Amino acid sequence: MTKKTTFRKFVRLLWIAFGATVLVIIGVFGAASAGLLGPMPDFRQLENPKTNLATQIISSDDVVLGKFYFNDNRTPISFHEIPSQMIDALIATEDERFYSHAGIDFKGTARALFYLGSKGGASTITQQLARQLFTGVRSRNTLEAVFQKIKEWVIAIRLERRYTKNEIVTMYLNIYDFNYNADGLRSASSIYFSKLPQELSLSESAMLVGMLKNSSLYNPLRRPELVRERRNIVYQQMVRNQRITEKQRDSLAALPIELDFNPQSHREGIATYFRAYLQQFMRSWIANNPKEDDTFYNLYLDGLNIYTTIDSRLQTYAETAVSTHMPNLQREFFRQNTPDFNLTAPFLDVKKDEIERIMEQAKRRSERWRKMKAQGVDEETILASFDEPTEMEVFSWNGDIDTVMTPTDSIRYYKHFLRAGMMSMEPQSGHVKAWVGGINYRHFQFDHVMQGKRQIGSTFKPFVYATAIDQLKLSPCDSLPDGYYCVEPAKFGAHDAWCPKNSGDRYIGKRTLKNALANSVNTISARLIDKVGPRPVANLARNLGVTSPIPGVPAIALGSADLSVYEMVGAYSSFANKGIYVKPVLVTRIEDKNGTVIYQATPETKDVLSEESAYVTLKLLEGVTESGSGVRLRHVGADKTNPIFRDVVTGYPYAFENPIAGKTGTTQNQSDGWFIGMVPNLVTGVWVGGEDRAAHFETIAYGQGATMALPIWANYMKSCYADSTLVVSQQPFESPAVVSIPLDCDSLALARQQKSFFKEDEDLSDLGF
Repeated sequence: MTKKTTFRKFVRLLWIAFGATVLVIIGVFGAASAGLLGPMPDFRQLENPKTNLATQIISSDDVVLGKFYFNDNRTPISFHEIPSQMIDALIATEDERFYSHAGIDFKGTARALFYLGSKGGASTITQQLARQLFTGVRSRNTLEAVFQKIKEWVIAIRLERRYTKNEIVTMYLNIYDFNYNADGLRSASSIYFSKLPQELSLSESAMLVGMLKNSSLYNPLRRPELVRERRNIVYQQMVRNQRITEKQRDSLAALPIELDFNPQSHREGIATYFRAYLQQFMRSWIANNPKEDDTFYNLYLDGLNIYTTIDSRLQTYAETAVSTHMPNLQREFFRQNTPDFNLTAPFLDVKKDEIERIMEQAKRRSERWRKMKAQGVDEETILASFDEPTEMEVFSWNGDIDTVMTPTDSIRYYKHFLRAGMMSMEPQSGHVKAWVGGINYRHFQFDHVMQGKRQIGSTFKPFVYATAIDQLKLSPCDSLPDGYYCVEPAKFGAHDAWCPKNSGDRYIGKRTLKNALANSVNTISARLIDKVGPRPVANLARNLGVTSPIPGVPAIALGSADLSVYEMVGAYSSFANKGIYVKPVLVTRIEDKNGTVIYQATPETKDVLSEESAYVTLKLLEGVTESGSGVRLRHVGADKTNPIFRDVVTGYPYAFENPIAGKTGTTQNQSDGWFIGMVPNLVTGVWVGGEDRAAHFETIAYGQGATMALPIWANYMKSCYADSTLVVSQQPFESPAVVSIPLDCDSLALARQQKSFFKEDEDLSDLGF
């Protein structure tokens, strides 16, 4: 056989081999495309790739308060929100020929095959997106891994046909998992840098691009130096692709990794208690609002946008006011409740069997009890487990403490902590602007805005006065005897008369209604409810949005009913809204992931009081802050009796000069302290107390509402007024066009003297007493 013949055979064999290879490749790709190598996405899946999207909770000032999600904390962004330097860094590092290939980089593939991957892989951004969306984690089985790679090539080509390059980049950055619930670029920017994507610097953008290689390995919290090295490689690639200069690279490479880490979880961040309530609200709404196809929205996967009434600025100020005042109050409570001062600490004035009952109830309500009971463990074993030393992390105002103690001791430890609830609302619209349900959601998840209902003390008295004003047209200037007084039992179906006493058994003979409410005089409240009857007072409270039971007995005049902060703020707002009750609004609208509005709030209102009666009640409540229990809002002056501000030489650091209507409340044994304060466009209620009524201050100096709750309101309002971006009113309350009830007590007293009208018998007979 000649050399020429041999060469021809060799060439023929090469062509045959080449053709066979081409046919095999075509066959393999055809098989993959037909789904013979495993399931492939169809046309609809490619047009609408399925990704789990977190539901966003958005404040009224357009700040994301938090998200609802299972595993994927993902919120998509558009291409124009991605910084241009991040696009440059991404293309330079991950896919230099991204804008010139059709999904597969053949040059990169050839290089990877020749060097066996030692000089980088060949996966394009489109292939990486295909893997993220449809094929998943690379199999460890070699044959399956090859099939996966082939499927990725096919899917990449299909993606390139259906999407623009910019859309592919956007999808890729939206879907990547950056760790710590940072799913997608928006979450990563927020969690690692507390920024929006468009606010990222080149250094921050480069760090995130570097993490795309392996976010678990290049973890900036655990391996900052390794991440820095990877970030600098990104810079080098940008130099190679002429996106930055070598001089820029050198200066940027010298910078350390700087994070502003802001983890996002359901128990951390802003408005945690509000978000927990909103979760229940949304579950109820979803259950009653199916889609057109009769399926239901998924709160954690469907990417809803919930637009709330919460203002992030007001919410921050409210949380800060609570976290500023409560440690001071707690410090004093701890000082008074050591075994040296109180052998039954933190409980006061209770017997041993009552303490045992409180502790057992707490055990039965605990998560430990619930879990062990669900596992079928008998009660004796469960109770015994509460006395076994256990490693745990407990709350303190100086930071969480790792310790070892029995669960029983931890329950008793937590019983020491005073709790707080606070809500702020715009009375005209019903929009709830701030919601603080407790002192720390991670450790104290019970919500004292909506869930907690406690005795409200003297904060209920304005309802009694408002009823009397509405029925009898009483004036704040009218006087009533301040003396021991009893309501006869026949009037309310009891066996014994009800004879309340004033605080400290103090009586001064006669008081105006304004003075009586300002100083929470019990006997005057008793006289008023005896005249108008407890039923009309209870009915007024119900018309003002109170849904909790209110017994029809005279004792409600002193606040014997258990109500929530939510109910009280809603009710008080009617006084500032000309007698019109507006049901509190928490959500203004809900949109689906496409921006379609699927819920729009409709205000619920009710005319309850005449505008004049509401205004007169406001004037009475202004007296509380002018000369009564809320007067400390008005001046900066030395007051050595104040235990909380004992270290502040000047006394109370408030000095408000604008009109404020408000009412303090203190319940029996100082178990609950309240303050509800109003300015024309903002009504805010604060409650402070122990988890159990048996945990309380011994003296009223410490346990009154003016000491426990009022400082939180004051600190909050100081912050609101200091913020020029807010419009919180400092103006007087709007007066009705006509007010027939006298409000100027000095002028009225002078007129009565001149007409010899101000006689005791006439004064009382005119009022029907």
